[in-house]
Amino acid sequence: MTWAAFWALIATLNGEATEASCRHLAEELSRRSVPDIIGFAERHAEALYRLDQEKFGTLPVADMTDRNGEPFPQSADGFLYARCAVVAAGQTVWEGVFFDVDKFVPYTSTRFDGEWLLYVPDQAYELATGKEWDRSTRYCSESYSNGDGWPDLKS
Repeated sequence: MTWAAFWALIATLNGEATEASCRHLAEELSRRSVPDIIGFAERHAEALYRLDQEKFGTLPVADMTDRNGEPFPQSADGFLYARCAVVAAGQTVWEGVFFDVDKFVPYTSTRFDGEWLLYVPDQAYELATGKEWDRSTRYCSESYSNGDGWPDLKS
């Protein structure tokens, strides 16, 4: 799947990865070929992997502080969901955060949660084939998996 096709599908989310918008995207994707579903999964994983960088992951949660008023760090899951929210916001937002880290900040808010986007490839594949998704993508989307994005974590 081309990046243009991927971003066109993401645009159907209207900027947010809600349960309903992601279900709609999965249904739309399921009407395409299995290679397209796999291609979408690959692009999605790569988009998340590219965002898996220290400069984004070390940002505090935008609307939380600890009991002392100190910034609250993102958890690994929270960072993954924030990256999904950035992808769901669309190509312009996704590209923009690489040039201005401050544009990532709003997506660390508990108001944004892109978790539903993670399940779109699995749901689309199951709708299309009647089988469970049983493959890995080239890029790992889990937080801290991009060694180049987290140079201090390299051993």
